[in-house]
Amino acid sequence: MNQTMNIRVQAPSPSLLQPQAKFFTQRACPCIRVQLEAFANSSLLKTSLVARCSSGWYKTPSIFAERSLKCSAQLEALVTSESQQGSSSEFVGNDKIGVLLLNLGGPETLDDVQPFLFNLFADPDIIRLPRLFRFLQKPLAQFISVVRSPKSKEGYASIGGGSPLRRITDAQAEELRKALCNKNVPAKVYVGMRYWHPFTEEAIEQIKRDGITKLVVLPLYPQFSISTSGSSLRLLESIFREDEYLVNMQHTVIPSWYQREGYIKAMADLIEKELGKFDCPEEVMIFFSAHGVPLAYVEEAGDPYKAEMEECVDLIMEELEKRRINNAYTLAYQSRVGPVEWLRPYTDETIIELGRKGVKSLLAVPISFVSEHIETLEEIDVEYKELALESGIEKWGRVPALGCEPTFISDLADAVIESLPYVGAMAVSNLEARQSLVPLGSVEELLAAYDSQRRELPPPVVVWEWGWTKSAETWNGRAAMLAVLVLLVFEVTTGEGFLHQWGILPLFR
Repeated sequence: MNQTMNIRVQAPSPSLLQPQAKFFTQRACPCIRVQLEAFANSSLLKTSLVARCSSGWYKTPSIFAERSLKCSAQLEALVTSESQQGSSSEFVGNDKIGVLLLNLGGPETLDDVQPFLFNLFADPDIIRLPRLFRFLQKPLAQFISVVRSPKSKEGYASIGGGSPLRRITDAQAEELRKALCNKNVPAKVYVGMRYWHPFTEEAIEQIKRDGITKLVVLPLYPQFSISTSGSSLRLLESIFREDEYLVNMQHTVIPSWYQREGYIKAMADLIEKELGKFDCPEEVMIFFSAHGVPLAYVEEAGDPYKAEMEECVDLIMEELEKRRINNAYTLAYQSRVGPVEWLRPYTDETIIELGRKGVKSLLAVPISFVSEHIETLEEIDVEYKELALESGIEKWGRVPALGCEPTFISDLADAVIESLPYVGAMAVSNLEARQSLVPLGSVEELLAAYDSQRRELPPPVVVWEWGWTKSAETWNGRAAMLAVLVLLVFEVTTGEGFLHQWGILPLFR
């Protein structure tokens, strides 16, 4: 029996931006909207990608990765802020509206740390193994989680014994529900975490029990990345495909929202407030620190994260310039792990370099985080602050995460309301009729934009590649270290070998 699943994915576009946000229209094209529809036919998933700007159609393997794509035509908003509240009720009717907030999750107690790390590293979007070694995914995740948990527990112990992420996200969900209600859109708001409770699967089960008929999926990551929103959407896709109720439920996805005027203003408000706490605010270096991702995600897989992050920083600084705040600023990436190369510049190295250049006042801005958690409370507030003071930076400040900041929450509510006309409204039969208003793509292409064959992501280094390349240097070095280790074991266990002949090992007997 053939089934049809409609997963609609909506990128920042004219219909999601208020008309007064003029400065958004002058940057990288925000008018790409992708409609994600999966045609599930037993074992066949067909994919193709066509993105459209108002000035024409563009075919591209990664529509979100090309920052240079421009729209020459004027952007047109479908709704205005004045008419939004009055018209929102027509999209509700007898439907039960639900909003699913997606987030990473975090251990709530120290006992949760090791199983949380296992769930994290068992995700193939986090640790990508070649197909031949895929069977090692869970054993490797178990090994890494056991090895890393003692140090991670120390970090969580230093911030109160667990992550506050669930508590903050629950509060954001409640404030969003209230904001939607105040805007005449009664809706239930659910929280689905990727790696800890409440898991996405738990949220979906509650959505089914509540009989939700229209669902807006809203990842709490301002910028889209394979490792965050992408991983959660992969999971949702697999859940939806296997459940008849979900296949028939109308829904849409807002994959990123870093360009929204309310978000930009909320960030600028927080930065302006913290700058005012310095003796000489104009001399403060604004230091944007974003969570890093492996370089291969961007260069090989087409992850738009870096381009969206850079544009986001530019938009915030443009807003600050309107307020006559013209401080110097920089962007760096934190939280790298493992031997592979991540996005540069690194936060720790950049802090040291700024100290060498004579920067004395630094304001850290956690740009990719909307909630406080271990990366802000421990990594930034403790590790990077200590590093900054050791590097000669005398005055340190940090902008808090957005949390339940009213402007931010109200803007999220507006994003949900603006997406409601598109929940299940764009059947294939009426695509042509809507092209003039909403640039559309074909099906399930948000994920295929970075994984065109719907296979695994490319590994950060190619296994057993030889020659004078970065990959070769990595694996040749590992092979050499393994050979040295084998020789040492042989020498110690047999008492024979060139180290004994040269009189080196006997000295240690």
